[in-house]
Amino acid sequence: MARSDRVVAELGRPETPDETAARKAESSRIYRSSQTFRNLIAALIATLVVVAVVFFGVPRGTPVAPVAIDVAEVAQRISAAYERPVIVPDVPDDWSVNAAQLEGDDVSAFTIVYAFGDTNGLRVAQAFDPDPAWASRTLSGETPDGTDTIDGITWDRYEISNPSRAGNISLALATSAGSDQILIYGNTDADTAASVASSLTDQITALREESP
Repeated sequence: MARSDRVVAELGRPETPDETAARKAESSRIYRSSQTFRNLIAALIATLVVVAVVFFGVPRGTPVAPVAIDVAEVAQRISAAYERPVIVPDVPDDWSVNAAQLEGDDVSAFTIVYAFGDTNGLRVAQAFDPDPAWASRTLSGETPDGTDTIDGITWDRYEISNPSRAGNISLALATSAGSDQILIYGNTDADTAASVASSLTDQITALREESP
């Protein structure tokens, strides 16, 4: 039995061969478009899945917390090695210790580096048997412009007018401790430096008494 041509409802007659070809071509185009869109969505979903697996599934190491520096312990080791008392300042609990170590080539100095506030920092150094110019060299050639007496101990005071030239040091206090020299210096105010100096009074006095 012969197959009858498709009757198009809108035309009320069978479609012509050209109309049939056009209809099939349009159907193919719509099918391909839908497949392309589905493929795009599938690719996006697959990409998101891979990213999620990488982000949540791959172990990520947590930053290692910096090791707290025990100033008293370091001072005790250096004291034993050099066979001499080594100072340990008493500073506020919220100050952090960035370093506590021996520094220097010609002159060895036990130096503690403190940080506090947003930009403030202070160093406390005990130089072992230094020459008279050690403090000035450490302060980039600065010379004292006066003295302060703190708990009966006289300190040379350095008020530095150009901190950037002196390594961001705006103030320093220096005094002798037997054959050693103590230097408090950094980017800080006079009251803070004086407070640290006061915490060293007994230790400096002991060093002076023990000195031959």
